[in-house]
Amino acid sequence: MKLLILVVLFGLSFAQHNPNMKNGRTSIVHLFEWRWADIAEECERYLAPNGYGGVQISPPSEHVKLSNPWHPWWQRYQPIGYNLCSRSGTEAELQDMITRCNNVGVNIYVDVVINHMCKSIHGEGTPSSCGSYFNGHKEDFPSVPYSYLDFNDGKCKSGSGNIENYHDIYQVRDCRLEDLLDLALEKDYVRGKLADYLNKLIDLGVAGFRVDACKHMWPGDLTNVYGRLKTLNTK
Repeated sequence: MKLLILVVLFGLSFAQHNPNMKNGRTSIVHLFEWRWADIAEECERYLAPNGYGGVQISPPSEHVKLSNPWHPWWQRYQPIGYNLCSRSGTEAELQDMITRCNNVGVNIYVDVVINHMCKSIHGEGTPSSCGSYFNGHKEDFPSVPYSYLDFNDGKCKSGSGNIENYHDIYQVRDCRLEDLLDLALEKDYVRGKLADYLNKLIDLGVAGFRVDACKHMWPGDLTNVYGRLKTLNTK
Protein backbone atom coordinates (compact mmCIF):
# COMPACT_ATOMS: atom_id res chain seq x y z
CA MET A 1 0.00 0.00 0.00
CA LYS A 2 2.80 2.45 0.83
CA LEU A 3 4.46 1.79 -2.52
CA LEU A 4 1.18 2.31 -4.36
CA ILE A 5 0.64 5.67 -2.64
CA LEU A 6 4.16 6.80 -3.49
CA VAL A 7 3.69 5.80 -7.11
CA VAL A 8 0.36 7.62 -7.31
CA LEU A 9 1.79 10.75 -5.73
CA PHE A 10 4.75 10.66 -8.09
CA GLY A 11 2.41 10.40 -11.04
CA LEU A 12 0.34 13.35 -9.86
CA SER A 13 3.41 15.52 -9.33
CA PHE A 14 4.71 14.64 -12.78
CA ALA A 15 1.37 15.49 -14.37
CA GLN A 16 1.24 18.83 -12.57
CA HIS A 17 4.49 19.92 -14.20
CA ASN A 18 3.80 18.39 -17.62
CA PRO A 19 4.19 21.19 -20.20
CA ASN A 20 1.72 19.31 -22.45
CA MET A 21 3.82 19.76 -25.56
CA LYS A 22 2.78 18.02 -28.75
CA ASN A 23 4.71 15.37 -30.67
CA GLY A 24 7.47 15.04 -28.08
CA ARG A 25 8.73 18.59 -28.56
CA THR A 26 10.71 20.05 -25.67
CA SER A 27 11.75 23.67 -26.40
CA ILE A 28 9.97 26.93 -25.53
CA VAL A 29 10.93 30.34 -26.88
CA HIS A 30 10.07 33.57 -25.04
CA LEU A 31 8.86 36.13 -27.58
CA PHE A 32 8.96 39.02 -25.12
CA GLU A 33 6.86 42.03 -26.15
CA TRP A 34 6.07 40.62 -29.61
CA ARG A 35 2.78 41.50 -31.27
CA TRP A 36 0.21 38.69 -31.47
CA ALA A 37 0.07 38.87 -35.27
CA ASP A 38 3.85 38.50 -35.50
CA ILE A 39 3.86 35.52 -33.12
CA ALA A 40 1.23 33.78 -35.25
CA GLU A 41 3.42 34.19 -38.32
CA GLU A 42 6.51 33.04 -36.41
CA CYS A 43 4.72 29.85 -35.30
CA GLU A 44 3.82 29.01 -38.88
CA ARG A 45 6.98 30.23 -40.61
CA TYR A 46 9.77 29.16 -38.27
CA LEU A 47 8.88 27.63 -34.89
CA ALA A 48 6.75 24.68 -36.00
CA PRO A 49 8.99 23.67 -38.95
CA ASN A 50 12.01 23.76 -36.64
CA GLY A 51 10.52 21.64 -33.88
CA TYR A 52 9.70 24.23 -31.20
CA GLY A 53 6.99 23.19 -28.78
CA GLY A 54 5.82 26.44 -27.24
CA VAL A 55 5.92 30.19 -26.90
CA GLN A 56 5.80 32.23 -23.69
CA ILE A 57 4.04 35.52 -24.35
CA SER A 58 3.99 38.81 -22.44
CA PRO A 59 1.00 39.65 -20.22
CA PRO A 60 -2.14 40.09 -22.39
CA SER A 61 -4.27 41.99 -19.85
CA GLU A 62 -5.15 45.69 -19.98
CA HIS A 63 -2.39 47.84 -18.51
CA VAL A 64 -1.34 51.44 -17.93
CA LYS A 65 0.19 53.43 -20.79
CA LEU A 66 3.19 55.47 -19.68
CA SER A 67 4.89 58.31 -21.50
CA ASN A 68 7.90 59.00 -19.23
CA PRO A 69 9.74 56.84 -20.08
CA TRP A 70 7.90 56.17 -23.32
CA HIS A 71 5.93 52.91 -23.16
CA PRO A 72 8.50 50.87 -21.17
CA TRP A 73 8.23 47.08 -21.13
CA TRP A 74 7.31 47.08 -17.45
CA GLN A 75 4.05 48.95 -18.00
CA ARG A 76 2.70 45.52 -18.99
CA TYR A 77 3.21 44.46 -15.36
CA GLN A 78 0.85 47.18 -14.08
CA PRO A 79 -2.61 45.82 -14.96
CA ILE A 80 -5.76 47.86 -14.49
CA GLY A 81 -8.15 45.06 -15.45
CA TYR A 82 -8.45 41.74 -17.24
CA ASN A 83 -9.67 42.86 -20.65
CA LEU A 84 -7.49 41.19 -23.27
CA CYS A 85 -6.19 44.23 -25.12
CA SER A 86 -2.55 45.14 -24.60
CA ARG A 87 0.25 46.75 -26.57
CA SER A 88 0.59 43.40 -28.36
CA GLY A 89 -2.89 43.58 -29.85
CA THR A 90 -6.62 43.02 -29.39
CA GLU A 91 -8.48 40.02 -27.97
CA ALA A 92 -9.39 38.96 -31.51
CA GLU A 93 -5.72 39.06 -32.52
CA LEU A 94 -4.78 37.09 -29.39
CA GLN A 95 -7.37 34.43 -30.21
CA ASP A 96 -6.19 34.23 -33.82
CA MET A 97 -2.58 33.81 -32.70
CA ILE A 98 -3.41 31.07 -30.19
CA THR A 99 -5.48 29.17 -32.77
CA ARG A 100 -2.88 29.44 -35.52
CA CYS A 101 -0.03 28.37 -33.24
CA ASN A 102 -2.06 25.44 -31.89
CA ASN A 103 -2.91 24.38 -35.44
CA VAL A 104 0.79 23.87 -36.21
CA GLY A 105 1.60 22.18 -32.91
CA VAL A 106 3.06 25.11 -30.95
CA ASN A 107 1.58 25.73 -27.48
CA ILE A 108 1.06 29.17 -25.95
CA TYR A 109 2.07 29.86 -22.33
CA VAL A 110 0.88 33.15 -20.85
CA ASP A 111 2.71 35.45 -18.43
CA VAL A 112 -0.04 36.47 -15.98
CA VAL A 113 0.07 39.23 -13.36
CA ILE A 114 -2.26 38.36 -10.48
CA ASN A 115 -0.38 39.59 -7.39
CA HIS A 116 -1.18 43.26 -7.88
CA MET A 117 -2.65 46.03 -9.98
CA CYS A 118 -0.89 49.23 -11.07
CA LYS A 119 0.94 51.69 -8.81
CA SER A 120 -1.11 54.02 -6.62
CA ILE A 121 0.57 57.03 -8.25
CA HIS A 122 -1.47 56.46 -11.41
CA GLY A 123 -4.65 58.38 -10.71
CA GLU A 124 -7.68 59.36 -12.71
CA GLY A 125 -6.80 60.33 -16.28
CA THR A 126 -3.86 57.94 -16.69
CA PRO A 127 -4.38 56.23 -20.06
CA SER A 128 -4.70 52.46 -20.42
CA SER A 129 -4.21 50.05 -23.30
CA CYS A 130 -7.97 49.49 -23.75
CA GLY A 131 -9.11 52.96 -22.69
CA SER A 132 -10.90 51.76 -19.53
CA TYR A 133 -11.33 54.16 -16.63
CA PHE A 134 -9.41 53.48 -13.41
CA ASN A 135 -8.03 55.43 -10.46
CA GLY A 136 -5.01 53.98 -8.68
CA HIS A 137 -5.13 56.71 -6.01
CA LYS A 138 -8.57 55.48 -4.92
CA GLU A 139 -7.92 51.79 -5.69
CA ASP A 140 -10.86 51.89 -8.07
CA PHE A 141 -10.77 49.48 -11.02
CA PRO A 142 -14.36 49.29 -12.34
CA SER A 143 -13.59 47.07 -15.33
CA VAL A 144 -13.00 44.11 -12.95
CA PRO A 145 -14.44 45.52 -10.63
CA TYR A 146 -12.05 45.97 -7.67
CA SER A 147 -12.35 48.58 -4.92
CA TYR A 148 -10.28 49.53 -1.87
CA LEU A 149 -11.84 46.53 -0.13
CA ASP A 150 -9.91 44.12 -2.36
CA PHE A 151 -6.37 45.11 -1.38
CA ASN A 152 -3.96 44.25 1.47
CA ASP A 153 -3.56 47.74 2.93
CA GLY A 154 -4.91 46.66 6.33
CA LYS A 155 -2.62 43.62 6.54
CA CYS A 156 0.67 45.30 5.68
CA LYS A 157 2.71 46.11 8.80
CA SER A 158 5.47 48.24 7.27
CA GLY A 159 5.56 51.97 7.89
CA SER A 160 5.32 52.96 4.24
CA GLY A 161 2.92 50.28 3.01
CA ASN A 162 5.70 48.98 0.75
CA ILE A 163 8.05 46.05 1.33
CA GLU A 164 10.89 47.40 3.45
CA ASN A 165 12.43 44.16 4.71
CA TYR A 166 12.76 41.20 2.35
CA HIS A 167 13.65 38.96 5.31
CA ASP A 168 10.12 39.50 6.68
CA ILE A 169 7.84 37.07 4.84
CA TYR A 170 4.73 38.95 5.99
CA GLN A 171 5.95 42.14 4.36
CA VAL A 172 6.97 40.29 1.21
CA ARG A 173 3.50 38.77 0.83
CA ASP A 174 1.20 41.38 2.39
CA CYS A 175 2.78 44.72 1.42
CA ARG A 176 3.18 46.57 -1.85
CA LEU A 177 6.04 45.76 -4.18
CA GLU A 178 7.36 49.21 -5.14
CA ASP A 179 3.91 50.82 -4.71
CA LEU A 180 2.08 48.21 -6.83
CA LEU A 181 -1.37 47.83 -5.26
CA ASP A 182 -1.29 44.42 -3.54
CA LEU A 183 -4.38 42.28 -4.05
CA ALA A 184 -5.96 40.45 -1.09
CA LEU A 185 -5.80 36.93 -2.47
CA GLU A 186 -7.27 35.44 0.70
CA LYS A 187 -10.63 36.94 -0.26
CA ASP A 188 -12.96 34.62 -2.13
CA TYR A 189 -14.11 37.46 -4.40
CA VAL A 190 -10.56 38.24 -5.55
CA ARG A 191 -9.76 34.57 -6.04
CA GLY A 192 -12.86 34.23 -8.20
CA LYS A 193 -11.91 37.17 -10.41
CA LEU A 194 -8.41 35.81 -10.92
CA ALA A 195 -9.71 32.34 -11.75
CA ASP A 196 -12.18 33.85 -14.24
CA TYR A 197 -9.30 35.60 -15.99
CA LEU A 198 -7.15 32.46 -16.20
CA ASN A 199 -10.10 30.31 -17.27
CA LYS A 200 -10.91 32.70 -20.10
CA LEU A 201 -7.36 32.22 -21.38
CA ILE A 202 -7.75 28.44 -21.08
CA ASP A 203 -10.98 28.67 -23.10
CA LEU A 204 -9.05 30.53 -25.80
CA GLY A 205 -6.66 27.58 -26.01
CA VAL A 206 -3.54 28.36 -23.97
CA ALA A 207 -1.55 25.47 -22.53
CA GLY A 208 -0.27 27.00 -19.30
CA PHE A 209 0.94 30.01 -17.36
CA ARG A 210 4.04 31.72 -16.06
CA VAL A 211 2.78 33.40 -12.87
CA ASP A 212 4.50 36.70 -12.11
CA ALA A 213 5.68 37.56 -8.57
CA CYS A 214 4.86 34.15 -7.03
CA LYS A 215 7.06 34.79 -3.98
CA HIS A 216 4.85 37.77 -3.12
CA MET A 217 1.73 35.59 -2.68
CA TRP A 218 0.86 33.03 -0.02
CA PRO A 219 1.09 29.44 -1.35
CA GLY A 220 -2.34 28.58 0.05
CA ASP A 221 -3.92 31.46 -1.86
CA LEU A 222 -2.27 30.34 -5.10
CA THR A 223 -3.36 26.75 -4.49
CA ASN A 224 -6.96 27.93 -4.10
CA VAL A 225 -6.86 29.88 -7.37
CA TYR A 226 -5.19 27.02 -9.24
CA GLY A 227 -7.83 24.63 -7.89
CA ARG A 228 -10.55 26.64 -9.66
CA LEU A 229 -9.02 26.29 -13.12
CA LYS A 230 -10.53 24.26 -15.93
CA THR A 231 -8.76 21.44 -17.71
CA LEU A 232 -6.99 22.45 -20.90
CA ASN A 233 -8.83 23.13 -24.11
CA THR A 234 -8.66 19.96 -26.25
CA LYS A 235 -6.77 21.89 -28.94
